[in-house]
Amino acid sequence: MSKPRAKLTGNFPGCPVESTLSFLDGKWKGVILHHLLEEGTLRFNALRRRIPSVTQRMLTKQLRELEEAGILQRTVFAVVPPRVDYALTPLGLSLEPVIAALRSWGNQHIVCENGLKYVAMPEEEAALEAA
Repeated sequence: MSKPRAKLTGNFPGCPVESTLSFLDGKWKGVILHHLLEEGTLRFNALRRRIPSVTQRMLTKQLRELEEAGILQRTVFAVVPPRVDYALTPLGLSLEPVIAALRSWGNQHIVCENGLKYVAMPEEEAALEAA
């Protein structure tokens, strides 16, 4: 059985795009990075409130993989109740242009309304098709 892309840390494929995507591979990693870039250090439950669709188990898994990749830092405080903070490392902060580009493209092309999500055709293409 082959390893998922996220686990190929010692032998990346030749393509730099695929190598970069291997660090972001996962349904929630991009969303986690977006929130940490927007708001800075967040606790586990704060992240969970910002991503209501993710389960606790999946959020934990995605955070562990990002930590293992060196993209975020997990800080545990020895207090009762336990407190855990997540913050981006310098490597994680270097992904800001990538996340900003994804956000920009989504703002231009994705429409979310009435519980539906769809891709909107760019205005120039829509005008050409209408003509």
